[in-house]
Amino acid sequence: MTNRLASWGVASPPLTTPDSNAPARDSFWSRIAQQLADAIGQGQYTPGERLPSEHVLAEQFGVNRHTIRRSLAHLGQRGLVRSTQGRGTFVETFAVDLALGKRTRHRQNLAQAGLRGSLQVLQSRTVLALDEQAQALKVSVGSPLLCLQVLGEGAGQPLHVSERFFPLPRFAGLGDAVASSGSITEAFAQHGVSDYQRQESRISARLPSPDVATLLSQVSSRPVLLVSSVNVDPHGVPIEFALAWFAGDRVTLTVKNDDL
Repeated sequence: MTNRLASWGVASPPLTTPDSNAPARDSFWSRIAQQLADAIGQGQYTPGERLPSEHVLAEQFGVNRHTIRRSLAHLGQRGLVRSTQGRGTFVETFAVDLALGKRTRHRQNLAQAGLRGSLQVLQSRTVLALDEQAQALKVSVGSPLLCLQVLGEGAGQPLHVSERFFPLPRFAGLGDAVASSGSITEAFAQHGVSDYQRQESRISARLPSPDVATLLSQVSSRPVLLVSSVNVDPHGVPIEFALAWFAGDRVTLTVKNDDL
């Protein structure tokens, strides 16, 4: 996840300059840009909100306005803010259109949107299948399952957090493979599954739990999109049941009817 600012809104300590060489100056503007990007990603500045003026930011970070201007220009190139002459700098509306189809892949979806993304394993544990999981994976209630809690990011923004269940012992060690590759698809390939398809997806809107809201860097009063899905291998055997909570203000989900 992106670095969290413990006390955003309180004046940051001035950045001290060890010398006047170019690398130090580059470090200053890039560090400030990253702190502002983190604040935007955490919802401290909402889409459409105006950022503090260059003068205020310069005083807050203890640098000159040229450094702030360069930081804001970098954020503009990343698509996080837009500057309007005479009005100031505003947070851009961030929305990614993700496709739900027969072959739904996190990296491919983001690549089509011109963004880079990754999957991060937050937790890996063995659980016993409950009714919903057993029915989806066509295993007996109480069967051992690998459960992964995964965070999906795009352009430095948390887009979704998910709980993914895989039957054991077939996918023992899959968590390590996902953690090292950042890809469910690559991890499946390492376990002999060269291709898989989405059997079904169910979408509903609801309020997130406090934990999910924190991971998505949003307030718990803002709805999320919950997608439950089942993936099957080329023989039609269920290999994954997932519950994914998508940040509703950053993600549009498009169902590809011609691909289902």
